[in-house]
Amino acid sequence: MNRHEEQTEHILQYCRDIKLPTIRQCFEKEIEDAAQQDVSYAKFLAQLLQKEWDARRATAQYNRIRRAEFPYKKYLEDLSIPDLPEDAQKKYHLLKTLKFIEEGRNLILAGNPGTGKTHTAIGLGITACEAGYRVWFTTVPLLINQMKECRSDKTLRSFQMRFEKYDLVIVDELGYISFDKEGAELLFTHLSLRAGRKSTIITTNLSFERWGEIFQDPVMTAAMIDRLTHQAYLVNMNGNSYRMKETKEWLKEQQLN
Repeated sequence: MNRHEEQTEHILQYCRDIKLPTIRQCFEKEIEDAAQQDVSYAKFLAQLLQKEWDARRATAQYNRIRRAEFPYKKYLEDLSIPDLPEDAQKKYHLLKTLKFIEEGRNLILAGNPGTGKTHTAIGLGITACEAGYRVWFTTVPLLINQMKECRSDKTLRSFQMRFEKYDLVIVDELGYISFDKEGAELLFTHLSLRAGRKSTIITTNLSFERWGEIFQDPVMTAAMIDRLTHQAYLVNMNGNSYRMKETKEWLKEQQLN
């Protein structure tokens, strides 16, 4: 083994030991390019470390998005802003800054079905993942079932601790299915844990005066609304069906093909 091969093997081993997979894969090409371009040692090292950092950042983003458990990927860039309800159009650019997460404030997207509530919520969630926030997506029925199972298995406290730590929790479909007293109490307790400290996005097809239909307890309903809306961002999502417009455009494309 000549000196160059020996040095290369040492570099490979160091990269394995201190876990620098990107540098391990690309350092020989980077050395060759640096020699041809007469790059300084400092610039060469900076470029090499930049590649490792970029790769780790991309991997971290991918893992945060995967762990968020989105049902599908929807990006803010895919939204047709002019087709959103008027209030959503006005507040879109503010919401995109994720200031509400930084402030630990809730976001409630309320309006009739098909107006882009879930798309907007998931888009904000993915943007938050890309910005380094820990996010979790769930629906109200799934969340209540999970909490009941945890209570039955005596693991509810462990679930609560995880639930509290997320920077953003997205709770979709409040109002589509009513639930029993136990479910209402569990939902109230867990959402209250985050109130005023961590952000929660809630999508609902019901106006606040109709929340009593799903909680079936006027005192709890009033308390829930008070907790969730305190200093929250409220977006009126009533408008024409965004989903129906997308469906019509898709059908038109199929006819042209």
